[in-house]
Amino acid sequence: MKVLKARSVLTALALVVAPGVAVVGTATDAFAVTKISHSTATGMFRSSGITWSSSGNCSDRNNSTCTSFEQLNLATAQGAQTLKGASGCALNITGGTETGHASGTYSHWNGYKLDYGKNTCVTSYIKNNFSYIGLRGDGAPKYKSGSGNIYADEGNHWDVLYYNCGGC
Repeated sequence: MKVLKARSVLTALALVVAPGVAVVGTATDAFAVTKISHSTATGMFRSSGITWSSSGNCSDRNNSTCTSFEQLNLATAQGAQTLKGASGCALNITGGTETGHASGTYSHWNGYKLDYGKNTCVTSYIKNNFSYIGLRGDGAPKYKSGSGNIYADEGNHWDVLYYNCGGC
């Protein structure tokens, strides 16, 4: 009975920790993910000096020309902050959770991925600090960080899969 009560208390606490943050799963789920709102994500990015842009100048999750962070995983947002802090590079997010990306469990739509505009600083940081692990199925070269996140060079941008916050 005490375990059930503790689980209920932990779940209730998790739901009131921060406005705009929702917890998916229970406190005992091995892979519970915390989802955040677009405004929570932009506040986190702004405070870290991370910029974002979209070809459509919008943030509608259901419009592929927008850049949305609605339903982004908290660990993904924290991973962007970790990359910014560790690299010291300018970081501009060009893709978030909006429709139009490839589907799958670890997808943009499900909050696990962000796209970053390429610049010399970010590219050098990734190639000099992460391990090259071969080509993705579509031919994109992949690099793996020490924490296990995957950085794919898609030519004009970096497609990053965050399994975790990268050591936040």
